[in-house]
Amino acid sequence: MKIVAGNSNRPLAEGICSYLNTPITQAVVKRFNDMEIFVEIQENVRGQDMFVVQSTSFPANDHLMELLIIIDALKRASAKRVTAVIPYFGYARQDRKTGSRTPISAKLVANLITRAGADRVLTMDLHANQIQGFFDIPTDNLFAGPVMVRDIKNHLDVHNTVVVSPDVGGVVRARALAKRLDTPLAIVDKRRERAGESEVMNIIGDVKGKSCILIDDIVDSGGTLVNAAEALLSKGAKDVTAYITHGVLSGGAVSRITNSKLKELVITDSIQPTEAVKVARNIRTIPIAPLIGEAIGRTNREESVSSLFE
Repeated sequence: MKIVAGNSNRPLAEGICSYLNTPITQAVVKRFNDMEIFVEIQENVRGQDMFVVQSTSFPANDHLMELLIIIDALKRASAKRVTAVIPYFGYARQDRKTGSRTPISAKLVANLITRAGADRVLTMDLHANQIQGFFDIPTDNLFAGPVMVRDIKNHLDVHNTVVVSPDVGGVVRARALAKRLDTPLAIVDKRRERAGESEVMNIIGDVKGKSCILIDDIVDSGGTLVNAAEALLSKGAKDVTAYITHGVLSGGAVSRITNSKLKELVITDSIQPTEAVKVARNIRTIPIAPLIGEAIGRTNREESVSSLFE
């Protein structure tokens, strides 16, 4: 077994290698002057079980091309099997047609990864579980839930806590976390009565006097979280903490969250944190290298990955 890393999240790849006590494979992933990507694997990988660690985070297209070219390089170097380890699958939000003449980009990216030569895919907290069906190769979708549960129990009093879904679409994810923590569930129901009017947020469930945990898969602009936190506090919530798997945090998101009423935003390092995220007063990162490392080890040994979450 060998592990190759692209440039999207080198610290995470090094953490995975440390967990597995395996050195990272020497490889060059660089740019020509016109920004064309060049890859050279500098070790013999013939007959090896290869794992390519690469999130398709900002800049998404560059990191996606790196992933595809690394896979191609490994296949042409006679690797026995290539698994694309994509902690954050960046095109997952484009999983359906949202209007006339729009693409299903998540399916296109799945096709590209497959045609590049990947034999398996290992990812985490897909925006929509059905994206696994976009791939015609085995795909394991890991869950950050167990990592979050441990962190919540270490930092919060779960006896006076309610898990909250920031929208109706995330109820399944929130219910699963509430079940693990044995806490009640609440839902933020967003609706805009008329065009041009601000959203009205109704809270379904009792949050008065309780610490609220907002749970979601992706935080991008941060607007939904900030508005949900204000709505919960207006209904008498004691405080609001958010646990999100993928911290995209684009544009002014970090500033928006820092200046919000959120007690804390906790994200995983599926996307490499920026310097602004590292120094933010109310944003904290938890590591997922042990989770992904364990899944990689089990995949190599042909053991069950799903048993990680039982």
